Amino acid sequence: MALVFAALVGAVMLAGPARAQVNVFDPGWTMQPGQSVLNFQSVKNREIVETGSFASLRGKITSTGEVSIEIPLESVDTNVDLRNVRMRFMFFESFKFPTATVTAQLDPAMLSDLPKVRRKLIDVPFVLDLHGVRRQLETQAIVTLLSENSVAISTSVPISVSVEEFGLSDGLEKLMEASGFEILPSAFVSFDFVFSRDGTAGLPDVGVIRKEVTLRNSAVEREGNLDYDACKGRFEILSRTGNIYFGAGSASLQSDSLPLLGQVVDIVSRCPGMTIEVGGHTDADGGAAANLTLSKARAQSVTDYLTTAGIDVRRIQSVGYGEASPVAPNDTLRNKAKNRRIEFAVVER
Repeated sequence: MALVFAALVGAVMLAGPARAQVNVFDPGWTMQPGQSVLNFQSVKNREIVETGSFASLRGKITSTGEVSIEIPLESVDTNVDLRNVRMRFMFFESFKFPTATVTAQLDPAMLSDLPKVRRKLIDVPFVLDLHGVRRQLETQAIVTLLSENSVAISTSVPISVSVEEFGLSDGLEKLMEASGFEILPSAFVSFDFVFSRDGTAGLPDVGVIRKEVTLRNSAVEREGNLDYDACKGRFEILSRTGNIYFGAGSASLQSDSLPLLGQVVDIVSRCPGMTIEVGGHTDADGGAAANLTLSKARAQSVTDYLTTAGIDVRRIQSVGYGEASPVAPNDTLRNKAKNRRIEFAVVER
């Protein structure tokens, strides 16, 4: 027995000390937004495929494999300025829901052999928080160790995201009405994220052979004054959002109108020298004279909000149209809601 024990001890000594399991995520990783992309594809009229992306991304992976990605929806990029504005205001309602987030848990043990194999395909359950709705989804992700200090995580196949599941059906309808296209009620999302090990970002890294992603000028809302076409287009879009609310038969603004009105103030302030009409409209329920009075009062409430926020009163014209200019038949609750609206327009001279 003593001889057997001695032999075992000798074998262990010859084999050397046991290696601790590699934690590829130690001490943590930070996304490199200039080398990371998040794309989505939509299908119009059943045959036109359009690709968009997001110009701004933020992300972290902790040493325990917790993944968090932030997607500022204001940075949606379709490569066309006014289309971006439509996506922000009509579809995502980014003035109320500015950020989408993705969270996931990666198992460091599953990737302990990544320094050896360099590339692995893994199943990743994740939670998408979008438009105030949280949903559990799953994807197959490719994890690639680009170098000792850089890792890429990308989709192996696009992820289908349902418009209806995230409460975006109304926004999709607004987009279709504005564009004149039929749009399928789902998008196909793909990503390719690059992370650098914490403490190493900015160091020379010959293992990463990637070009920086160039952000298009149309991707992010521009600063400073807007030209006539940009102002006119934005006011048309603001008029279609339907996010200005009043009580039934009342001209008092409800508090959930404030996020959009804050955006209106910003845009009007960046259209200097232009006179803006605030037009009030109602459905056809009730008498025409009462509806005309109500529409004038509602338009004036919005005008008062803008001037209180600092817009020169001489630049605003408040007009009530009553029920005279419907955008839909006055035959359903949904259509009546469309007709009860505030519209913004540049006054032509």
